[in-house]
Amino acid sequence: VQLQASGGGLVQAGGSLNVSCAAVGSVLAVHTMSWYRRPPGKQRELVATITHDGQSAIAEPVKGRFTISRDNTKNTVTLLMDALKPEDTAVYYCAATKAPWRYVRIASRYAYWGQGTLVTVSS
Repeated sequence: VQLQASGGGLVQAGGSLNVSCAAVGSVLAVHTMSWYRRPPGKQRELVATITHDGQSAIAEPVKGRFTISRDNTKNTVTLLMDALKPEDTAVYYCAATKAPWRYVRIASRYAYWGQGTLVTVSS
């Protein structure tokens, strides 16, 4: 499975941006998908997760502002980001795993990673 992330860019604080992840060469339908991010100078952190059948979870720092969705027919997963803040600035990565739900917060359980897309939120 090859994952390709897209949609990053520069946005002003309070604005919205979507980042998408497309699978190339295989089917994502049986995988749980997550978005991670790595802010400048900080560690990677989990942002949002969605299972193949739509169960989802959003990290507390972005809850109420970010939404994760997927389209299994198109092999895509999208992170919808609203009310962006400068602290949301990061490289955003999509990742895929077949691990059970209780392990989806463990980055090492993800077998596939996208190349990352940079989101910059200006103040």
